[in-house]
Amino acid sequence: MTRALLRPGRRGKLKGLVFPGGGTMTATHRKRRAERPAGAAETANSVGRRRRRRPGLGALAAGVPAMAESVERLQQRVEELERELAQERSRRALGGGDGGGGRARIEKMSPEVVDSNPYSRLMALKRMGIVSDYEKIRTFAVAIVGVGGVGSVTAEMLTRCGIGKLLLFDYDKVELANMNRLFFQPHQAGLSKVQAAEHTLRNINPDVLFEVHNYNITTVENFEHFMNRISNGGLEEGKPVDLVLSCVDNFEARMTINTACNELGQTWMESGVSENAVSGHIQLIIPGESACFACAPPLVVAANIDEKTLKREGVCAASLPTTMGVVAGILVQNVLKFLLNFGTVSFYLGYNAMQDFFPTMSMKPNPQCDDRNCRKQQEEYKKKVAALPTQEVVQEEEEIIHDDNEWGIELVSEVSEEELKNSSGPIPDLPEGITVAYTVPQKQEDSVREVTVEDSGESLEDLMAKMKNM
Repeated sequence: MTRALLRPGRRGKLKGLVFPGGGTMTATHRKRRAERPAGAAETANSVGRRRRRRPGLGALAAGVPAMAESVERLQQRVEELERELAQERSRRALGGGDGGGGRARIEKMSPEVVDSNPYSRLMALKRMGIVSDYEKIRTFAVAIVGVGGVGSVTAEMLTRCGIGKLLLFDYDKVELANMNRLFFQPHQAGLSKVQAAEHTLRNINPDVLFEVHNYNITTVENFEHFMNRISNGGLEEGKPVDLVLSCVDNFEARMTINTACNELGQTWMESGVSENAVSGHIQLIIPGESACFACAPPLVVAANIDEKTLKREGVCAASLPTTMGVVAGILVQNVLKFLLNFGTVSFYLGYNAMQDFFPTMSMKPNPQCDDRNCRKQQEEYKKKVAALPTQEVVQEEEEIIHDDNEWGIELVSEVSEEELKNSSGPIPDLPEGITVAYTVPQKQEDSVREVTVEDSGESLEDLMAKMKNM
């Protein structure tokens, strides 16, 4: 409690109360205080006490959970507003007009060669006989899982090609560490990748419809929603997407996509870049027809090793925008060939930057695959193939015709059949499908008769003397 000090005034009278702060209570102050209501005085005293009281550590600790809960509610509200904004953008895009880019939506692709036509060079593929109907690309919906170094460039290429609809799935945010790759820009750091990608892609081509999902597909609740959007998120709501593209950087997400596509019978393409950034691959997976990701899993998956235990603090995988650009390019090229039905679609295409090597192969599904839905899809595919009508292939021998041979000249072998037979050896017993380039003839015993000479009993000196006399 603050204690007032009496200060003697002139002529020995108490002039005023002196407080520790140096102030004094004059007669005027005392009069005002006396006129103040009793309740007001108590309130003023209580306020003063509250101001002087300092909160303890216990009170601060008790307020931390409430503050964290408030932050969580704010984050949820921000996500809700982002989803509402995305829906509003999609609604405006469907309604026509400016879809968010620098031009109005184009209802129909035109082959007209003018500077203002963004599709003139794409439509030229039809004129050159590469694609029969390029405008069909606007009828397809493609889902991209992972909007990172490969996925973002893949989304950009498909957007520029005029795909009908893109569904983007990713839970990560843009970081400055991503700037060594393509697509994202420094001012987008901190934004979710799907939202930043949607904004950029919509400005590139407002004709494309976008649907973005900012979550991790490997969790139980999100996996169900992911499967629902794959089944019903096509260009027309309620129909499945036409293709799923895996552009993720971990095996857990790949196995999740593989599980969903095997269960739904959904065709998808897998892609990846090695940790040393100098090789990559793409793979087309048709459930039941080709090997799924679980038919021949990597060692990490087969051994049930937790990927998180392989990561070390302060150590990250290498990445090059060149390798990721190449992998994204061959992935989109394969997508276009698959959707528009031109060229040869690769079931597996690798890329080795060290030797500029592009290996190709195709893998059949594993009958003992760990994924039961994969085995189920294999049985259904076998039934489908068995139901197809079989066509017998008859090989006709081509008759040798000499166009400019008025003299009837023929080529006759200088080796007789018997000589050819003698020059060949027995054919070894080999597995089916393996043949020998040539055979080694068996060694024949010398047929020359041996001549024996009788011993005359003469010495070598006698024989030498006879030879000199000859």
